[in-house]
Amino acid sequence: MSEPPRLVLASASPRRLDLLQQIGVVPSCVDPADIDESPLARELPGSHAARLAAAKAVRVAARHEGAFVLAADTVVGCGRRILPKAESEADVRACLALLSGRRHRVHGGVTLIAPGGRQWHRLVQTVVIFNRLDTETTDGYVASGEGLGKAGGYAIQGRAAALIRWIGGSYSNVVGLPLFEVAGLLQGAGYPLR
Repeated sequence: MSEPPRLVLASASPRRLDLLQQIGVVPSCVDPADIDESPLARELPGSHAARLAAAKAVRVAARHEGAFVLAADTVVGCGRRILPKAESEADVRACLALLSGRRHRVHGGVTLIAPGGRQWHRLVQTVVIFNRLDTETTDGYVASGEGLGKAGGYAIQGRAAALIRWIGGSYSNVVGLPLFEVAGLLQGAGYPLR
């Protein structure tokens, strides 16, 4: 049996690596892109996710000639507003206050670059509705520390699952990688799924 082609995951997210392994894809290596992820002026959440995924893939592909490079970015948007990746308890609290009782969208940008340089891009949107959160619930979630480092200040695969009333679309996209679309991109580009 021949060796599969090299696949580089351009991400520092352990959740993305776990999600890929869930569908039987084990990257040859993980190489985070380390790019500036600041939104551009008036940039919409979906455009932001797509731009960052493409920029990460291009940056990492330059370091791995002859490999497939997969990059993704997850952006939580409430209307036209891009919510931050929560870096403090205050960020988590602010995000939850904004999301409480409201519908928002999680935008997943994905870019795959094949060994010859050809690029494929996907943008996936998942609609999420939070229950109305009281002070006690918010305080408990903030104190758990789970929302730190997460886009929009929450992790749907953890305790936040109890706060979410409804989801429409890809669950794995909210976790960090839309697996159905990623599997299709890999197969379409000639990367073997086992």
